[in-house]
Amino acid sequence: MKEPIPALLWAGGLLTLALGASLARQQGLVDDDTVKRLVVGANGLLVAWLGNRMPKTITPSACARQITRVAGWSFVLSGLVYTGLWAFAPIPVAVVGGSGAVIAGIAVTIGYGLWLRAKANAA
Repeated sequence: MKEPIPALLWAGGLLTLALGASLARQQGLVDDDTVKRLVVGANGLLVAWLGNRMPKTITPSACARQITRVAGWSFVLSGLVYTGLWAFAPIPVAVVGGSGAVIAGIAVTIGYGLWLRAKANAA
């Protein structure tokens, strides 16, 4: 029953961040770009956090453990790149580059899984 609690905390944190940033914008403390960067950039931290948790899950086989380790690294790195781009790059660059980073993380994971499968079938 412990598994959903961190996810619910993340969801609550993201909602709190979005509502707080929206309130700050209404009060004139921050502009629209800052709100967008905070809220969307926080999603990259969520991807990195999920990537960090992946290798710690119980997996049934050695091959699955290999894939979760690679997936963990690729998701952590792509999530951090996503967040960094949303924090510092111009917004059009952050949209394209951040999305590309997450897609690359997914592609690395899928590619590695397919490579391991082909290697196992060849043996």
